[in-house]
Amino acid sequence: MPPSVDRSCTAQSSGEHGAATAELVIATPLLLLLVLLVVQFALWQHAIHIADAAAQEGARAARLEGGTAADGTSHARVFLAQLSPTILVHPDVVARRNADTARVEITGQALTVVPGLRLPVRSVSQGAVEVFRPAAQTP
Repeated sequence: MPPSVDRSCTAQSSGEHGAATAELVIATPLLLLLVLLVVQFALWQHAIHIADAAAQEGARAARLEGGTAADGTSHARVFLAQLSPTILVHPDVVARRNADTARVEITGQALTVVPGLRLPVRSVSQGAVEVFRPAAQTP
C-alpha cells in the first residue's frame, strides 16, 4: 500500500483550491488602476509643461516693442495647437499688456485617462515690455 503522505497533502491543500484565482481577481484591477494613475500623473505634468511653454511664447510676443495683447494670445494659441492639440483639454488663453508689463495666463485641464479625475492646469508668464529709450544727451 502506498504511503499516506499524498493523502495528507491533498487533504491540507483541498481547502485552498481557487485561492490564487481569488487573489488575482482582486489584485489585477488594483494594479491596473495604479498603472493608470501613474500615466495620468505623467500626462498632467506634460500638460503643465506645455502650458508653461505656450505662456512664455505668448508673453514673448506681447512683450516686443509694438506688440499687443492680441499678439500674445494668438502666438500662445498657435503654439498650443502645434505642440499639443490633445494633451491640454479646453485651453483658455488670456493676455494682458500695459505700458510696463505683458502677462499671459493659460488655464485648462489635462487629458483624462482615469474616469472622473479632472486635473487642472494653470500657467502664467509675465515680463517687462521692451521699450526703446534713447541715451540721455549730456550738454
